Amino acid sequence: MHLFVNGSSGAISGELNIPVSKYHVHRALVLASLAPGRSVIHGLSETRQVVWTIGVLRALGTRIEVEGDSYVVHGGPYRTDGGVVDHGSSSAEGLLNVGSSGTTLYFMTGLAALADKPITLTGMKYFRRRPIKALLDALGQMGVRYESTNDCPPITVQPGRPTGGHVTIAGTLSQWISGLLLLAPFATRETTIEVLGELNEQPYVELTVRMMRHFGLEVEVSDDWLHYTVRPGQTARAADYTVPPDIGSAAFGLAAAALRPSDVLFRGLSATRAADTDHPEAEFLDIAAAMGLPMHLDEETGFVRVRHDGIRLAPIELDCQPIPDLLPVVSAMAAFADGTSRLHNVAHIRLKESDRVNAMLQLNKLGGRLVDSGVDLTVTGVDSLEGASMSSFNDHRVLMSLAVAATRATGESRLTYPRAYRISYPTFLQAMTSVGLDMSVPPRETASVAARSEALAS
Repeated sequence: MHLFVNGSSGAISGELNIPVSKYHVHRALVLASLAPGRSVIHGLSETRQVVWTIGVLRALGTRIEVEGDSYVVHGGPYRTDGGVVDHGSSSAEGLLNVGSSGTTLYFMTGLAALADKPITLTGMKYFRRRPIKALLDALGQMGVRYESTNDCPPITVQPGRPTGGHVTIAGTLSQWISGLLLLAPFATRETTIEVLGELNEQPYVELTVRMMRHFGLEVEVSDDWLHYTVRPGQTARAADYTVPPDIGSAAFGLAAAALRPSDVLFRGLSATRAADTDHPEAEFLDIAAAMGLPMHLDEETGFVRVRHDGIRLAPIELDCQPIPDLLPVVSAMAAFADGTSRLHNVAHIRLKESDRVNAMLQLNKLGGRLVDSGVDLTVTGVDSLEGASMSSFNDHRVLMSLAVAATRATGESRLTYPRAYRISYPTFLQAMTSVGLDMSVPPRETASVAARSEALAS
């Protein structure tokens, strides 16, 4: 199957409903599961990543109910005697299925040690090739006992509180640091975490620390965010939490509105600047504004509206170290900018669901001008693109970013793994078509056409 995109330069209009932030929902659910008592998390997420996190937590004995637009979480000790089976996770088997959610894997590998019996974490077939040696080594330093072949899932974690102590880890991925921080308060001794080298994705670690404190857990952080001290034997506190809108999802609609005349209301999004919202990818709002996208708050609704008769985007100079997940969508916008954009510090972005730097080079198949120097990605804007077949590498952000760019190409483009967007933005296809973009996934496609398109995309 493929996602078919037919390009045009026509105007788009309508409303887009912005989902809540999956980053906040993941952390809120995990922290609420650790807090004895009843927590209420206002804002539901339909992303597959969150669904897998919920299944994992339920298999560990956490009762999670949906009431209206909220999760009600009854937290406490992890117990596996409830006979729960949820999205491949099974309490009786001590099996946690993280699907293809890296966040779930990185957060729950250490926390599985708080269960009442050995726990095995696994995931989708291709996901079992994801090495997490750096995190496993750090968990071992903290006293977590585990078994793994080739430092990849499946990983079996033995029960028992970690001992704590001094832990070192590379700052390559923020989720590794967050996974250690979430476990550290439950250690038997004080834990100090030292990040070796530079810390990538700092805003995501900052979010983890803020939310830990909201749920009553104490973390001391150095000014440079490379050293953390966590006292032992803490107990999380049940709390209510309201989830903000997801800037990462809004980015695709904002990018689409930047590439053609538009009159689009972004319902749920009430900030036009990074400073006005709590989200690790909030900087995208400042990036879009710097590139020339006009955003204002609609007087009637209070939400962001983009209205213009056509603009020429300005190129951007961007350090991707703190915000790696924005590279794909910014690349798509930069492909039409009036000049050359330079995206710096991109090496760690190759370690995501795919090598996202290499994946976005496929814009060159459409006539784009992207150059990968190893540490930087340069994108020189062009006047037009032409449709082509590409691969999404089953990466949700790559799929959505290439699709948005293809809406401005002449003719038809095809993308493999057409449902990858469901991982993080389940309503993406419906949202894009609702404002007038031409995207579709035909219900049936002949094997010969599929094979031919796969060959062209390889």
